[in-house]
Amino acid sequence: MKELMLYLHVPFCVRKCNYCDFLSAVHPEETRERYVEALCAEIRARGKEYSGRTVTSIFFGGGTPSLLLPAQISRIMDGIRETFPVSPDAEITMECNPGTVKSPENTDGEKTRENSDGERLQGDTAEEERLAGYLQAGINRLSIGLQSANDEELKLLGRIHDYEAFLRTYQAARAAGFSNVNVDLMNALPGQTLDSWKETLEKVLALKPMPEHLSVYSLILEEGTRFFTWDGEGKFTGKLQIPSEELDREMYAHTGRRLRETGFEQYEISNYAREGRECRHNYGYWIRKEYLGLGLGAASLLDETRYSNETDLRKYLKDPLAGRTAQPLGRKERMEEFLFLGLRTCRGVKRKEFQECFGEPLDQYWQAVIEKNVADGLLLDDGEGIRLTARGMDLSNYVSAQFLLEE
Repeated sequence: MKELMLYLHVPFCVRKCNYCDFLSAVHPEETRERYVEALCAEIRARGKEYSGRTVTSIFFGGGTPSLLLPAQISRIMDGIRETFPVSPDAEITMECNPGTVKSPENTDGEKTRENSDGERLQGDTAEEERLAGYLQAGINRLSIGLQSANDEELKLLGRIHDYEAFLRTYQAARAAGFSNVNVDLMNALPGQTLDSWKETLEKVLALKPMPEHLSVYSLILEEGTRFFTWDGEGKFTGKLQIPSEELDREMYAHTGRRLRETGFEQYEISNYAREGRECRHNYGYWIRKEYLGLGLGAASLLDETRYSNETDLRKYLKDPLAGRTAQPLGRKERMEEFLFLGLRTCRGVKRKEFQECFGEPLDQYWQAVIEKNVADGLLLDDGEGIRLTARGMDLSNYVSAQFLLEE
């Protein structure tokens, strides 16, 4: 039976962050409930089309999925299990933001406990109970959005939490029983220095127990975000003044060195994991596994066709199956994707796998490009395949652009 990954988009947030260009907005609880109903309807309908596939990973992204109640997540998971065969060892991830997991019926209870090292921890019982509800619903991997351990940087980003709120959520997640936790971080922030970035990294590495996975991204100024046209207090006009490319690369290099020292292995340009804790779902994207996107604006890759769901919330709530567009991928697009997605991974691109997929040798198309980038110190070629060097990862977009085929 063919494998399938599921992505479920939850387009709700408490407040739009200043850097965010994702499809999300602030909506009341009534709209969230209507959305859950529409999403469950889409799951049932799409299941009829793709029921002959086993689901190996599920990812709730957003937006802020942790704005949905455990009972709502449970209903969605029940709908998936009733519709698709789900592998017993499926990785099921939910993104979670600090400050969004307090139960409305219990918002101020606290308790103190000890961790495995005998340290006294204070956590919010409401958060712990709500997170335990997600675990009971079937979520077995949590991805917590910290971004920075510096409160001033968090404020500039427009986050709704400070570092102490993150600590409470992290401790509550561990107390609730989550044993596979990712922490999202962001560097190259406006005004950020190498020292302040090092401090964020050290605070995360001091967590007990240490996260199983870290995702570390450099800030990108996306059009349509507040950051893109920031003019707060007249300090900026146009694009924000962010750290130089040289400082960005210095932060990136330090991150790789420091995480290796503490037992993390880099397996993709922006992702690091302890042994055996790589994100199977995201890795599936980079090796072009098939996935079905469900929810507002969700994307899919099925039978070499890319699909995109309706992006207008009102239209989606009215008919979650309408407005879906399809883009069949030609041979050229598939070969290009195989290269630039594969090069994001530290494993790189294997010649044998390219040959098996396309029936032709990799070097037939890109021998000159490969030789040039090897000579420039951006690619390593061991005969079996190619992968980015450390410097190549710094310049990955430049390298990948060279693998685009002419019409």
